[in-house]
Amino acid sequence: MKIAIIGAGKMGTFLCDVLSFEHDVAIFDTDRKKLRFTFNAARFTSLDEIRDFEPELLINAVTVKYTISAFNSVMPYLPANCIISDIASVKTGLPEFYANCHHPYVSTHPMFGPTFATLDNLASENAIIISEGDYLGKVFFRDLYSRLHLNIFEYTFQEHDETIAFSLSIPFASTLVFASVMKHQDAPGTTFKRHLKIAHGLMSEDDYLLQEILFNPHTSAQLDKIKQRLSVLQDIINRKDATDMKQFLDGVRNNLK
Repeated sequence: MKIAIIGAGKMGTFLCDVLSFEHDVAIFDTDRKKLRFTFNAARFTSLDEIRDFEPELLINAVTVKYTISAFNSVMPYLPANCIISDIASVKTGLPEFYANCHHPYVSTHPMFGPTFATLDNLASENAIIISEGDYLGKVFFRDLYSRLHLNIFEYTFQEHDETIAFSLSIPFASTLVFASVMKHQDAPGTTFKRHLKIAHGLMSEDDYLLQEILFNPHTSAQLDKIKQRLSVLQDIINRKDATDMKQFLDGVRNNLK
C-alpha cells in the first residue's frame, strides 16, 4: 500500500519506521530538519509531492493543534479514494470534519504516546479504534496495532472522549496539582521521585495538547469526583479518625483490584 504520513514528529517517524518495511511510505513535513531522522521512506516537503505520490492512505500525525488545518491543506492533493486517518488523542471537531470530507476515513488513538512508553515493548499499552470509520481502514489499523502487540479497543467518538476524560484528564489534573504545590526536596522519598518523574514527562508535552485534553467536555465531572473524595480525605485527616481512614484505604484498595 502507498502510505503518506504528514508530520515528522515522534509518532510520525515511529509509524514511518514501522510501516516502511512492508509498504511504500512517504513522510511529509514543512521542517526538512525533522526528516533527517526518517529512513527507508520518501521525504517530502511539498504538497505537490504528495499529489504525485498518489497515496492510498494518509496518516495525519501532526501536533493535535493543527490536525484539522493540516487535513484542509492536504485534501486538494489527495486521490478521491484515498483513506484519510488521524491518530489524535483529542477528537474535538473531527467527527464534524469527517462527515463533510468526502473521503473514507478512519480515526484511531495509539495511547502509548512517545513520552512515557518504551516503543520497542508495547505489550502493556493500548490503542483505540473509532467504530464510525471505514471498514478497510479499521482493518488496516487493527492489523498494525496487533503486530505491535497493543491491546485494542473499539469505541465511538463519544465513548472515546468519555474514556479520555477518565484515563487522561484525571492523572493529568492530579499531576498538575501535585507539581503546582511541590518544592525542592534535598532527600526525596521514592514515591516523591516517581511522581516528579511523571510531572517532568507531562510538562514536556505540547501545551495545546494538555489544554485540549483538560478542556474535554467530560473532564469537569471527573474533577468534581476528585474534589469530593479529597474533601472526604481531608475531613478524615482533620478528625484523625482511624476507623474512617481504614474504610477509606480499603475502598482505595478495592478500586485498584
